[in-house]
Amino acid sequence: MELQLLKIQKLQGELELMSGLRIGASEGEIRIGGVDNQVIRHPYTDEPYIPGSSLKGKVRSLLEWLSGAVQPQPLGFKDIGRADLVKPILQLFGVGGGDPLDDKQAAELGPTRLAFWDAPFADQWRSKIERSNYFWVEVKTENRIDRIRGVAEHPRQTERVPAGAVFDFSVSIKVLNIDADDGGELRRILYRGLRLLELDSLGGSGSRGYGKVKFRDLKLDGVPVQAEFESLDPFSA
Repeated sequence: MELQLLKIQKLQGELELMSGLRIGASEGEIRIGGVDNQVIRHPYTDEPYIPGSSLKGKVRSLLEWLSGAVQPQPLGFKDIGRADLVKPILQLFGVGGGDPLDDKQAAELGPTRLAFWDAPFADQWRSKIERSNYFWVEVKTENRIDRIRGVAEHPRQTERVPAGAVFDFSVSIKVLNIDADDGGELRRILYRGLRLLELDSLGGSGSRGYGKVKFRDLKLDGVPVQAEFESLDPFSA
């Protein structure tokens, strides 16, 4: 069958932080008295944002764990058959550059279906911060505890986007003529990955309570799908 692109759908909504979020930036310079670990920011506006790569990587990782075929490196074409979810994961997220496909294999998978866009602050959150004279980020001090003496040592300061912040979330979804149920089966797997993200965490220090997120007001091409999304059990096939 010849591959044909039928449409490109857009899943949009809000991503709200239920706890502080830290997605780090590389430090261009070291400032005396500055914060040790800064969050990633837009180079022109200086506003924190969530990179699409962070969303895509975490959702894919969680789905690979869910598949039962997780391994140190990302799943590839050779792993199809190890678990039912492997092929749709590859169709949604693609294969790595080190996993070259021949024409037959490429036709079986088709192009990567998903594009995760960077998530900027939602307009209502930006307005709230500007009206209230609040800061974009909070600075949290952490340390390690000497287990014997019970003394806090080596304090460090970490930037986080505070709980309550709201970002605009957007994913583009390609639908091909080889996709079952007009792309519905693959879309439900994406929903499962996003539900897993709500149960897990985004960004760094999830084991310390960072990165709890909640998706709200999801729409697919303008049609509300939040109820369908929330009713989905990510652990059921």
